[in-house]
Amino acid sequence: MLDRIPLLKHTDSDNFFLLAGPCAIESEALAMQIAERVLTITDKLNIPYVFKGSYRKANRSRLDSFTGIGDEKALKILRKVRETFHIPVVTDIHETHEAALAAEYVDVLQIPAFLCRQTDLLVAAANTGKVVNIKKGQFLSAGSMQFAVNKVREAGNDLVMLTERGNSFGYQDLIVDYRGIPEMKENNCPVVMDITHSLQQPNQTSGVTGGRPELIETVAKAAISVGADGLFIETHPDPANAKSDGANMLHLDNLENLLTRLTVLKKAVNELG
Repeated sequence: MLDRIPLLKHTDSDNFFLLAGPCAIESEALAMQIAERVLTITDKLNIPYVFKGSYRKANRSRLDSFTGIGDEKALKILRKVRETFHIPVVTDIHETHEAALAAEYVDVLQIPAFLCRQTDLLVAAANTGKVVNIKKGQFLSAGSMQFAVNKVREAGNDLVMLTERGNSFGYQDLIVDYRGIPEMKENNCPVVMDITHSLQQPNQTSGVTGGRPELIETVAKAAISVGADGLFIETHPDPANAKSDGANMLHLDNLENLLTRLTVLKKAVNELG
């Protein structure tokens, strides 16, 4: 399916693919900086790369949380990243009317985990003809995601992939059940491991999500080892001052070393068959 994502390079490399970028589009300069840096690294390592950036954040804990710089402005930045660097881009949608809007600017539409059972949203995304990446809900089993996949396919779109992002563990933590990756692969679609969101610590009393970024490499290595096709990593040159999800993001300066090690691991996994 990857060869059906426009502009995606290195699809014959037998490497994992990568969805990476800032949590939210904060500015054109930042988006361009991150895209250029990640593209340089992924070209060096033969990693298929999709730039990720949310044009709007709708599922925030507090009313005063950053939600975006304006829909049209952010979507135009995503298009500029695409056209400047000749790479595909992915963004989230939250309501049915956003599907057609965002599809004019991006190559992959992402369904947030909390919304993965919303039938109308899945169908609206499917109807655009774009690749649809569905994040598994924190409250769902891996096996139940077959129904989300079927909704997209039955709407006439077979360009679908699934993303694992951990399950709720108590009130303020997440845990990854790695059995879910091979189980979701039984749907005959690519399966992505969302590394950074799996390390969130949600529902903090401050209203700001916490995280454990020191475990990014641990989660990524485990995901590659059990057969994840792709990785999702939010990265930023200054996570402490990121406008969204900074607590769990990977510092951009640490990305190349991480991907280099993961590429070595992926090669070993391939050789083991």
